[in-house]
Amino acid sequence: MVVSRDKIPTAQETFMQMAQAAGLRGRILVTVGLLILVRLGVFLPIPGIDRAAFAENIQNSPVIGLLDLFSGGGLSALGIFALGIIPYINASIIMQLMTAALPSLEELQKNEGEAGRRKISQITRYVALGWAVLQSFGLALYINNLSGVPQNPGPLFIAELVLALAAGSMFVMWVSELITERGIGNGASLLIFVNIVAVLPRSLGDTITLAQSGDRAIIGRVIFLLLIFLAMIVGIVFVQEGTRRIPIVSARRQVGRKLYREKNSYLPLRLNQGGVMPIIFASAVLIIPASLSQVTNNPVLIRVATALSPGGQTPWLYTLFYLSMILFFSYFYASLIMNPVDISQNLKKMGASIPGIRPGKATSEYLERVLNRLTFLGAIFLGLVAIIPTIIESATRVPTFRGFGATSLLILVGVAIDTAKQVQTYVISQRYEGMVKQ
Repeated sequence: MVVSRDKIPTAQETFMQMAQAAGLRGRILVTVGLLILVRLGVFLPIPGIDRAAFAENIQNSPVIGLLDLFSGGGLSALGIFALGIIPYINASIIMQLMTAALPSLEELQKNEGEAGRRKISQITRYVALGWAVLQSFGLALYINNLSGVPQNPGPLFIAELVLALAAGSMFVMWVSELITERGIGNGASLLIFVNIVAVLPRSLGDTITLAQSGDRAIIGRVIFLLLIFLAMIVGIVFVQEGTRRIPIVSARRQVGRKLYREKNSYLPLRLNQGGVMPIIFASAVLIIPASLSQVTNNPVLIRVATALSPGGQTPWLYTLFYLSMILFFSYFYASLIMNPVDISQNLKKMGASIPGIRPGKATSEYLERVLNRLTFLGAIFLGLVAIIPTIIESATRVPTFRGFGATSLLILVGVAIDTAKQVQTYVISQRYEGMVKQ
């Protein structure tokens, strides 16, 4: 098969590489195998609990339902992987904020290279362990106080449950890092992806059952809602792929006797620099009050958790807070990924400049203005994509994707695009290796 090194891999070339290239095939098999292992662990039961009684107790609990969505039904099933990747995601949020606030951590991330990043990763694991123990303890107290659920309630039951849930969460964290290192895609994002996909058949089944009632009005509402979700998918792809190309001109320079002429190129600035991570982190922040309310059993925190849930009594407060979190994490991630001052200094060292903009401070200010506008537009669009389906669900009264439906859709499409890009990158690298061998 003849391919051009300048073209994006076609679907045919990608599937051929997946089938023939041992490296890519091995990475995909490792990823799929580990994801299946995690899903099986979700339904590996914790002994000493009456699951039927527990399911009856949490049936109408918005807090447990919120946490259950991101664990792929593991929390309601009370498996050893019930907490899933949530503690690690929360720990990552805490470390990202601490890195921006503490100069010592910022120094590790920027100037210590790979050793500094490994140190930050290790600290993140310790924070994740602490958060997993905290969440496990809160869940254990909650279950211990439910009548008829624990067969032998008491301190020993609480200790066993905390140990099992925290160990399961740490195993899931290790699996996510293993997928990132030896598989395809980002491990944490793929685990959330799989958990959401595991809940979709139940939601779709409820919708199909609703549509089979024979009421034309309900059928029309279901079709309208599905069309809105298809339009949202197109919008998500547009946001994920949108870029602003800043033209760059390299100055003429002479190396030895060879004269290099001016070269025109461009600096791509993505419309959504953080990809799907602002959505994941904003969703995780919404889960934090629910987790803390379990630990403390504080009525104020329980009211806050209920108010910030999609099905709460104040949907406008949930929408406003959710939009604010998406906006905050979009700017936060953009500041971490793209530093206008560093880019300006690198362009100056390479003898390159933006046409009409003076090198140095003027270039950094120009890039900062452009980046702020792009990030704002991307965040607003992401926020609209996140809340419009929820508004349509409330208007049509069709609970197709109850709860984090729009957020789930954003994560699904975003993770799928990022994973597909990694596969394409691997195919392109294999293409170049073949040219070198020839």
